[in-house]
Amino acid sequence: MVYNPRIDEITNLIKQQISLYSSSIDVSETGTVIQSGDGIARVFGLENAFMGELIDLPHGVKGIVFSLEEDHVGVILLGDYELIKEGDVAKRTWMISSVPVGESILGRVVNAIGEPVDTGGPIQAEEHYPVERIAPGIIDRTPVTVPLHTGIKAIDAMVPIGRGQRELIIGDRQTGKTSIAIDTIIHQKDKDVICIYVAIGQKRSTVAQIVYDLTNYGAMKYTVVVSATASEPAPMQYLAPFSGCAIGEYFRDKGKHVLIVYDDLSKHASAYRQISLLLRRPPGREAYPGDIFYLHSRLLERSACLHPSKGGGTLTALPIIETQEGDVSAYIPTNVISITDGQIYLESSLFHSGIRPAINPGISVSRVGGSAQTPIMKKIAGTLRVLMAQYRELEVFAQFGSELDESSKAQLERGKRLTKILVQNRFETLPLADEIIIIHAGISGMLDNISVNALPRFEKELIAYIKAENPSLYEYLGSTNKWTNEIQEQLDNLIHKFLSEKWHEGKHL
Repeated sequence: MVYNPRIDEITNLIKQQISLYSSSIDVSETGTVIQSGDGIARVFGLENAFMGELIDLPHGVKGIVFSLEEDHVGVILLGDYELIKEGDVAKRTWMISSVPVGESILGRVVNAIGEPVDTGGPIQAEEHYPVERIAPGIIDRTPVTVPLHTGIKAIDAMVPIGRGQRELIIGDRQTGKTSIAIDTIIHQKDKDVICIYVAIGQKRSTVAQIVYDLTNYGAMKYTVVVSATASEPAPMQYLAPFSGCAIGEYFRDKGKHVLIVYDDLSKHASAYRQISLLLRRPPGREAYPGDIFYLHSRLLERSACLHPSKGGGTLTALPIIETQEGDVSAYIPTNVISITDGQIYLESSLFHSGIRPAINPGISVSRVGGSAQTPIMKKIAGTLRVLMAQYRELEVFAQFGSELDESSKAQLERGKRLTKILVQNRFETLPLADEIIIIHAGISGMLDNISVNALPRFEKELIAYIKAENPSLYEYLGSTNKWTNEIQEQLDNLIHKFLSEKWHEGKHL
């Protein structure tokens, strides 16, 4: 017998192939769609599926387990739900619903599941965050003490917002709620704050205009827009604020400061009601399901100011609620008011009379208060909200034509001037020092002899004068230093000098 060396070679190859062989069975739990329509599906056969689990369906459509029934599960469909038909196979993924997060998402417009809807191409996600997370516990939090300046005089002085706070913006439609939120985002430029704007149930043209404005003012560099427009199904509108919150938590957990705007939670509640009724959940007050309060509380509780041991990051929330004819005692408004740390109430009558932002100082409140102000702003604006509320009451009384005493007339005149200096145009946010200068001048009575119509020009010229004459004082006013008698004296002297030497009311009028 002749020895053939190729036999050993073949033997070794066979042994190698045997050693590399592994038998594995692809196990997947599947169910069958027994009903589909209006963004929801009922699936039979997924006995072990858990709440919030991601489900794979045909045509690339994803679903989330939303209700666990005795003989089936209710699934909300994300994407083109009209492609899903009765009899389609639904497959478990053993994954919780999540959204892509990372630095690359900044400057992008994404939908409720984190997919880009702008022209910037695919997003390279660093990791995924679950859309539903347990809010940080009390031990992990620290009190809100650092202000989040909006650049809007009426807010920074009367209802200050702190980093980690939840401040509700509430009012009828077309009263400037979104404008306040967008101005606040624009004002965060160069302030080390990442912003997230969540559009729920709005027209696409409205969202496009907001993105244009943010881009135009250089704010999109540090902003993410999460869009679930009115043309998208209710499940996408329901999921959008949770996805936006997860994106914010990614940055917050890295020790950064984040501002998130939910615009608006009234439409979010309506989307949740629609899903719940389709899934045959029992309706309660105003046909909302019984857990509607828990829906918004678990979302807003995730906003927090973390303890330094946890990185010291903050997530500040500005939820927006739309009222009907100023009815703040309706179901959803009262729910969200009780969850948040204060509210900015915008009044239609003020808005239509040209007072914008149309903030009602009597109902508006910040439960964080002076803790979210610099010592100087806290000192000079401490009485402003009370003065404005008193002026509103006196103004109503004066309309009856009653005879007023001299002190009431003086109070009325000063109130008119304080109201005028708090009027501010869109996209014209101010540095903190500018706000302090004009509010101090108004409260201390230095504007009493200036006509109301001349105040906008007076404000601009006074601030420019102080900047030029004493730049170190101007810088001090915008800092976190204390308000001293010496600083007050310097500021008062400069204002009096400007009034006597530089100010001529008839000029340019």
